[in-house]
Amino acid sequence: MQAVGVARRPNPLGGRMSLGGRGGAADDRTGGAAAGGAAASMMDDLDFYSDLPSKELSLDEFEELALARLKVLRKIEELKTRNVTGEAYRMQLDKTIKAHLHVDAATTTSASGGKLSAKQVRGRNKHQDISSHFILRAAYCRTEDLRRWFLTQECALFQHRLEKASKASGALQAFLHRAGLRFDRVGDAEKDRLRQQLLSVPGGAGGEAVSPAEFVTEIYYKVPFVQALDLIANRQAYVEAGFAYVPLRRIVSIVRAKFRMALSKSLVMASSAFSQVAGESARIGPLLKSMNQQYTGKDYGAYDKSNLGAEELTAQNVDMYAERSMPLCMSQLHSGLKRDHKLKHWGRLQYGLFLKGAGLSMEESLLFFQREFGKIMTAEQFNKNYSYNIRHMYGKEGKRASYTPYNCTKIVLGNPPGAGDHHGCPYRHYDEEHLGALLAKMKIGSPADRNEILNQKRSKNFQLACVKHFEITHPQAASTRGANLDGVGNHPNAWFAASVSYHNAKNGGTSSSSTTATPFGAAAPAAKMEAVSPSAKSEDSKQAAVL
Repeated sequence: MQAVGVARRPNPLGGRMSLGGRGGAADDRTGGAAAGGAAASMMDDLDFYSDLPSKELSLDEFEELALARLKVLRKIEELKTRNVTGEAYRMQLDKTIKAHLHVDAATTTSASGGKLSAKQVRGRNKHQDISSHFILRAAYCRTEDLRRWFLTQECALFQHRLEKASKASGALQAFLHRAGLRFDRVGDAEKDRLRQQLLSVPGGAGGEAVSPAEFVTEIYYKVPFVQALDLIANRQAYVEAGFAYVPLRRIVSIVRAKFRMALSKSLVMASSAFSQVAGESARIGPLLKSMNQQYTGKDYGAYDKSNLGAEELTAQNVDMYAERSMPLCMSQLHSGLKRDHKLKHWGRLQYGLFLKGAGLSMEESLLFFQREFGKIMTAEQFNKNYSYNIRHMYGKEGKRASYTPYNCTKIVLGNPPGAGDHHGCPYRHYDEEHLGALLAKMKIGSPADRNEILNQKRSKNFQLACVKHFEITHPQAASTRGANLDGVGNHPNAWFAASVSYHNAKNGGTSSSSTTATPFGAAAPAAKMEAVSPSAKSEDSKQAAVL
């Protein structure tokens, strides 16, 4: 297996970020306190990614590490899109980080086959974090849009970790010392002189002023006011003689700004070297170029009759679910089928695989399509021209491969609909006037709500427009207990699953036909939002040729 080795050398992908000093040396001004236990683990998660890692990776490891971090960054974007904040945001992000960027100490063994020590676990976590960052930095440096997306999500991840460290004794100070970030510490005499002014500044974790008891142990730093503009704008720092007096707990804003500036510069540097780096290997180059297009969610490829709990999706109840729980792309295919009593090739493929992933069995799928097609043709014609294709989708004909439903970006990037076609993404393929009229006809929200959807279309955020559609038609879904919203905007089946779980939760755990239902599992997300890889498009072409 080919290995990918990176020597510790000047970084063509933008390493060696200058942050005002070199880590490692003792620095009296930042304290340099040693951190242990949980604080040490938090500090290990924090890094300015100044140097390239030197460990060799196989191509499989290279891709696995990149996709693992991509899932975390896309989860960040998904949570922001759903307006998840506060403790719910922190808990969900921590869960995702633990699942994808941390090794499972219970199941992972050392080279000798023994249990990993705490130090070995932290070392492997550190390796995964640094390696995955640099792989994605290389993949996302190519265009301005990719750089902007990567920078936004990485800064959010860094801030999340930094805020956790600020709440752990010694962890933030130890990180500042290690990173070589030198801030002038306010001496006891000056701190006593400014006691009243500093006590009046909202510096507590909840925005409250520092209490007199906390003030005794609170550490303050004096930084040039231009480095603390965010804090000053929010009245969270005292300013005197051109310097901002910042408590340790509020130093996060300044450190984040330095991280963003350094990473932005590194991405620009990396973009100029991308062709050279990608051209060094015929196998690494395509991986980097397609990384932002990888779909990282659930593929819904395996037919599962339990998707709707006690009630199975059947030819008889598809109409009900189409009206209530299907995304716009699939409801348009359903409407076109009911109106024309047929679907052209790409429409049959897109809708047929969606229904398979939603839980429609092969027998029910044959019955459903025969019932509609039978209104314009004989049963013999249907069996001769279409039944084979349906059986093939379920892996019962041909090479007996079970094909997966289309994810959102495969639909967005796929063949656009022509005359008489109903497939594709309405947010991508309909013009603004047609889409606006359709939303109004379907009575989707208020005029202001529909305008928000159209604004996302104008900005080419087609999947975010789909997310907005879901939010409008499922009020307070994010706060509805039992509703699983993962993957909305990334996959039509995730949208359907989220809608089903929402309505079940609202109905007290029962479907509209009084049967128990459970939500599907769904996958995390991504980005404007996720896209299909070239390899997936190639597989799609093979699939289409057969069907």
